[in-house]
Amino acid sequence: MSTPYPFTAIVGMDDLRLGLLLNAVSPAVGGVLVRGEKGTAKSTAVRALSALLPEVAVVAGCRFSCDPGSPDPACPDGPHEVAEIGAAQSASDKGGGGRRAGVSRAARMVELPVGASEDRLVGALDIERALAEGVKAFEPGLLADAHRGILYVDEVNLLHDHLVDLLLDAAAMGASYVEREGVSVRHAARFLLVGTMNPEEGELRPQLLDRFGLTVEVAASRETDQRVEVVRRRLAYDDDPAAFAAKWAGEEAALRARIVTARALLPEVRLGDGALRQIAATCAAFEVDGMRADIVMARTATALAAWAGRSDVLAEDVRQAALLALPHRRRRNPFDAPGLDEDKLDDTLEQNSGAEDEDPDPDPDGPGGGGQPPQGDGDGDGSSDSPDQPGDAEPEAGEGQQAPAGSGGEQAAARSGEPFRTKMLSVPGLGEGAAGRRSRARTEHGRTTGARRPQGALTKLHLAATVQAAAPHQRARGRSGRGLVVRRDDLRQATREGREGNLVLFVVDASGSMAARQRMSAVKGAVLSLLLDAYQRRDKVGLVTFRGKDAELVLPPTSSVDAAAVRLETLPTGGRTPLSAGLLKAHDVLRVEKMRDPSRRPLVVVVTDGRATGGPEPLALAARAARLHAVEGVASVVVDCESGPVRLGLAGDLARELGGTAVSLDELRADSIAGLVKDVQGINNRRAA
Repeated sequence: MSTPYPFTAIVGMDDLRLGLLLNAVSPAVGGVLVRGEKGTAKSTAVRALSALLPEVAVVAGCRFSCDPGSPDPACPDGPHEVAEIGAAQSASDKGGGGRRAGVSRAARMVELPVGASEDRLVGALDIERALAEGVKAFEPGLLADAHRGILYVDEVNLLHDHLVDLLLDAAAMGASYVEREGVSVRHAARFLLVGTMNPEEGELRPQLLDRFGLTVEVAASRETDQRVEVVRRRLAYDDDPAAFAAKWAGEEAALRARIVTARALLPEVRLGDGALRQIAATCAAFEVDGMRADIVMARTATALAAWAGRSDVLAEDVRQAALLALPHRRRRNPFDAPGLDEDKLDDTLEQNSGAEDEDPDPDPDGPGGGGQPPQGDGDGDGSSDSPDQPGDAEPEAGEGQQAPAGSGGEQAAARSGEPFRTKMLSVPGLGEGAAGRRSRARTEHGRTTGARRPQGALTKLHLAATVQAAAPHQRARGRSGRGLVVRRDDLRQATREGREGNLVLFVVDASGSMAARQRMSAVKGAVLSLLLDAYQRRDKVGLVTFRGKDAELVLPPTSSVDAAAVRLETLPTGGRTPLSAGLLKAHDVLRVEKMRDPSRRPLVVVVTDGRATGGPEPLALAARAARLHAVEGVASVVVDCESGPVRLGLAGDLARELGGTAVSLDELRADSIAGLVKDVQGINNRRAA
């Protein structure tokens, strides 16, 4: 096993270290989500934490890490009658349940790969043996391995939806259930969930975001001395990991002892009514949803007091708990920036302060300690990320700028148009892309549509088809009684249909004909609405714009709709309308993306009034470029931005050349009556054709 980087050797990152240590003191805090740019030691810190956790007592031989003091009565390896810890296991115990010895081992850190299968996460139940031999054979998965330890998900925002759902269920119930065709296995799964992510690659679903107790934002230091120290320590570690770890062994031991001491003190910490009122008032003031934030703040404040060696929760603990537990819970949509208004937080705490919260002599080794002197400035309060800080200048009215969360929200509609719920746009046919919520696709989850012979391991049994396959052979197999003799060749795999995520490529006209302020504001509002829809449907998005003499790939295809929204805010407008250049650029982008991810089907959304200027025969050139998409069968939608009493209908002509459909800005709304009538007309026209 490779020597992990010492936790105490991490330079700076005070919030990151504190969030991880608080979860080590009190796993009930609920885990931590680490958000930050690449190369900021997120994974290094998480892996280093596992070496600091105290050992856990487990039942010897139990694959599910049952606690000898209170073994799980429903453990698949049980029932357990446990001997004293350290006693030898008797020979009669080797067959399964019975009297087992209790032993101690290091706490595990289990890593969940982004591309893991469902069976790898929850465990594999051998359905073939269960049906053919009547044997319940279960191989535990990563949730069982992580019980009473750490479950670490690197790039958690890229995790597939069905794995996210399984994680949510296990985190909520403290148990994992595997149920297939009437065969059920349950085991305990209580773990510390730690996730790391780069926000540039896309955001988390709100349901999973809320499950993380704390969140911390990390970024590389801009201090020269601190960066030098980071490089110096890393090079020393890479040259000789064992020697480097030995150098920090004393600090590691001291920090490990402090965790043990804080854990022992935790039950004695008193959370007074004054602190509870501050917690409740803070959550109400910041309008967080539900009551989980209040509970997490209470547990975090208690852990902070224990970490500082105190038996009472102070106002400073409540403040620090708010900074760690609330920013990610204030996010209402993917365009909101995380963070808290600290002035508002201080005012709320002061208004709800009580005499019992006063501390004339605060602990100098306060809750920010990490077992070593802080590196750099280490304020770590996230104030630089606060969305309530005013910008240097207001954007010009009507230019479609998105309002930062909490700063002049009443002006957002005037600047970019109010986002709305859009019509369902989808790619026709049946795909096989990544799980999502847009277009029909063959998936592992969804409604059953048929059956086939299994190709590899059987995962989803089609019971009726299996019985039909086995029934004609019962006499030849010498069936006796009422039983049905099922053999491996009879088994049938269920085929299922669900939804996939697509690549939604926006091709936006930013020319002079679109630059009228009122029109561009409406256009940006519509594209923001489509981006929000893409976020909810788990799509990748890209943004191509065209103006002047050429087209530009403003945002390469990505899972981050936030990045697309930022690019849209600063979109320049004016000049001629090189429509053909925009369509050709989109064609090139799709060609490259098809080589990278051939299973993800594209949907091109062209936002334009259909005009084309510049060069000879601009409309004819645009029509030829559009036919390139049509020939390759690319699904497309033209959002017609033409307005005014006199309309040329050029966007409709473009849609026909693309082989797609055209919708106006009004028809794009999900509740649009005009859009419903047009959909019905389109269906009738296709039937007639």
